[in-house]
Amino acid sequence: MPLITIRYTTSRQSPSLKADIASTVSDLSAEILHKDPKVTAVIVESANPADWFAGGKSLAEQKLASFWLDIRIVDGTNSKDEKADFIAAVYKRLEELLGPLHRESYVHVHDVRADAYGFGGLTQERRYIARKLWVPPYQLAV
Repeated sequence: MPLITIRYTTSRQSPSLKADIASTVSDLSAEILHKDPKVTAVIVESANPADWFAGGKSLAEQKLASFWLDIRIVDGTNSKDEKADFIAAVYKRLEELLGPLHRESYVHVHDVRADAYGFGGLTQERRYIARKLWVPPYQLAV
């Protein structure tokens, strides 16, 4: 259910880089944040290192890579430790994929209210309530 948007810059070239990034962040969200990869959406965008500036210099000049990752999750579904572990793991794994990273590479975990976030036309709050109201057939009175 999370929506992950990642924008990155690197001088490394690979035909599979975008797919590798998408797979990596989806896998990490499943492993660390317990998000279902079947309903995880990932948008991957590249930027020219000459167009990305950190500390007043382009990353092309600095010969460094960088990224900005946004992930939206329902508030209260993950602990502070899980979010911290996710941020650390993303940084480590993306450095392996992109090359040496500028320290100013970011992960932003948006904790959003369940009644203000959803997919397929239903809020996450609505899905939560529906799961709670569902009565298994074996519990129905005959």
